[in-house]
Amino acid sequence: MAIKTIGEMSQVLKNYDANNWSSKINKTREFGSPLDIKSENFDSIVSQTDGKTFGEFLTDSISKVNSLQNEANVAMEKLATGKTQNIHETLLAVEKADIAFKTMNQVRQKVIEAYREIMRMQV
Repeated sequence: MAIKTIGEMSQVLKNYDANNWSSKINKTREFGSPLDIKSENFDSIVSQTDGKTFGEFLTDSISKVNSLQNEANVAMEKLATGKTQNIHETLLAVEKADIAFKTMNQVRQKVIEAYREIMRMQV
């Protein structure tokens, strides 16, 4: 199954919910698992999700990457047309977009790798 647009990704992820998974992690933490070592980091990550499902979180992240790409394009257009002379802001916008895209691509690769690993499991 090939996902080509954000809308298709959103439809695929609509049925997946991370609430069950996160509640299992919280139960594991209550019994003193190794996750207690970095509990402050885990709590900050959980609080940032604002109760969103995994699909919503992923869709929002993809939208943010898209907006960074659009901002970089606008900054490059302004620099090329002479509307701005500030090359530093343009380069910062381009680098932010590049880093965000590379990160998103790595997450995509990990998700695909995890999916393939699950498909290889024997039930």
